[in-house]
Amino acid sequence: MNGLLLLVRLGGQRVAVRAELVESVAEIEAVTPVPRAAPHVAGLAALRSRILTVVDCQALLGPAPHVQPAPRDAIIVVADGHGYALLVDGVDDVVVPEGEIVPVGAKLSPEWARIAGGMVEAEKDLLLVVDPLALIAGREAAAAS
Repeated sequence: MNGLLLLVRLGGQRVAVRAELVESVAEIEAVTPVPRAAPHVAGLAALRSRILTVVDCQALLGPAPHVQPAPRDAIIVVADGHGYALLVDGVDDVVVPEGEIVPVGAKLSPEWARIAGGMVEAEKDLLLVVDPLALIAGREAAAAS
């Protein structure tokens, strides 16, 4: 693999996201709730004159160990022409992987399996590669398939 990985913390775990899927990294300060939104949608936020749908990734993984105050770190992705801010515990680094992304060889909880896009070695650690589109889709999409 010759692409870069963005290393983030999510649900207390260090995971990787393929950097080419990430538009930018930002801090999200104010989120406006949206009535009747899916449980993992925290609301809407403005960033650089754009409205983003804010996805609370922790809501997909279970109860948060602690509630983080604003501002929150987010990775910004675009899917189907719409901007999304995916809230994460923190953003660590951009690295070159030490190998290819391979299928997950371990049994994962249903929450983690739903968002897993494989495993990769980076910084002498084996990391889960998280699929941002699965985070956007949430639990409802997995239940429908």
